[in-house]
Amino acid sequence: MKNVAVILAAGQGKRMNSDVKKQFLRIEEESVLSYSVHAFEQMDFISDIIIVTAREEFDLICEQYRQQEASTKPCVVVVGGVERYHSVYQALKEIGDCDYVFIHDAARPLLDSSILKRAYQSVLEHKACVIGMPSKDTVKIATEDGFVAMTPNRENVWIIQTPQVFEYQLIWKAYSKLMNEEALLKKKKIAITDDAMVAETFSNARVKLVEGDYHNIKITTPEDIQIASVFIKNRKKK
Repeated sequence: MKNVAVILAAGQGKRMNSDVKKQFLRIEEESVLSYSVHAFEQMDFISDIIIVTAREEFDLICEQYRQQEASTKPCVVVVGGVERYHSVYQALKEIGDCDYVFIHDAARPLLDSSILKRAYQSVLEHKACVIGMPSKDTVKIATEDGFVAMTPNRENVWIIQTPQVFEYQLIWKAYSKLMNEEALLKKKKIAITDDAMVAETFSNARVKLVEGDYHNIKITTPEDIQIASVFIKNRKKK
């Protein structure tokens, strides 16, 4: 069985207030990106890794991860696109075919084996699943002018994380439909924010929610580096 991990590392990280893009910032001894690569390398059910990066970082990433000693699994580097979904589409084209694909944001360095095992078991059964956690907070749906429109039941609200995992043919067909209808979506001002939304919109798949971890945070602002550092130090003590 061929299962491929796609790690998205083409983001700009504008809110980090740093000259270094967030995927290359260091937490303890490693870069943010390296933590995700190592997490997938440790999984026997992952056969290949694809790293999607910006054109200006392509040579740097190739040098780091195409070297045999830098990665224990076959690792391909591809150039991403303008939007996140463009980057995913480029990776899916590169794969060509496989059984299941794990799509993960490099900006989530706290990925661990327990999350990946739960996701794998779920996708084998349901063909489409996303990692997330029940919301701890009350969530409000807002009107365009900034007033409360409604308050959904918190028990039904999840905060979505990555990886998001799919049967390859399912997500490939959904992304192909997305790209064919991209102009129409833009005209309707519909923003595609994650892979599950692509599956929900362009396939008949029901996407299963799988418990992740509250520690599986996304590096978005400078304080997130400090929080992730604490989590990683605590993990090493166990």
